Amino acid sequence: MTLLQRSLAEFIGTFWLVLGGCGSAVLAATFPHTGIGFAGVALAFGLTVLTMAFAIGHISGAHLNPAVTFGLVAGGRFKAADLPAYVVAQVLGAVIAAALLYYIASGHPGFDPAAGLANNGYGAHSPGGYSLGACFATEVVMTFMFLVIILGATDARASAGFAPIAIGLGLTLIHLISIPVTNTSVNPARSTGPALIVQGWTLGQLWLFWVAPLIGAGLAGLAYRTLFKAPGR
Repeated sequence: MTLLQRSLAEFIGTFWLVLGGCGSAVLAATFPHTGIGFAGVALAFGLTVLTMAFAIGHISGAHLNPAVTFGLVAGGRFKAADLPAYVVAQVLGAVIAAALLYYIASGHPGFDPAAGLANNGYGAHSPGGYSLGACFATEVVMTFMFLVIILGATDARASAGFAPIAIGLGLTLIHLISIPVTNTSVNPARSTGPALIVQGWTLGQLWLFWVAPLIGAGLAGLAYRTLFKAPGR
């Protein structure tokens, strides 16, 4: 596959992740008096990754996340030269999905733009009011563990064919833990799409949802490459 084809697959996959994950939070979490809640949103994010891993994993690897791509580079699993194209495609997919979600949500008379599009935040904008330090630590650790799951599940020594299930369930668990803290990012593209559409405070806090996931992913890639390298490789 050419880099253009792989990047297009990343665009589509990240579009689906943001539309499905953030869409479940915006449209279905509390609809109309009861809804799918945190658990449903967590499952929705996991299902987007699970479905795309099966659909485009054989094309692009289904990273759907700049932090994942960066972590795979750090882990020696992906060419650094291809990273910019993947990141651009992922961010564009997230922005288009967020714009579409905003358009759909605006079609309901009760939609409040100030409520955002499942934006990530810290301090006063954390769902549970968690501090900057707590949110930063959460994003670093959750992304670190997400990359450990990805690197382990896709290792040549792992059971073949089960990686999408482990990765999808891993992301579901991460959301179950951290939605109350940051609304769960672990994905700079997922945070950037809604932030560019909503703007305001979301842009001021977006830095954390790039810096922390990239740190966590980079550390995981280096750690897995160092600690769990197969003998003779």
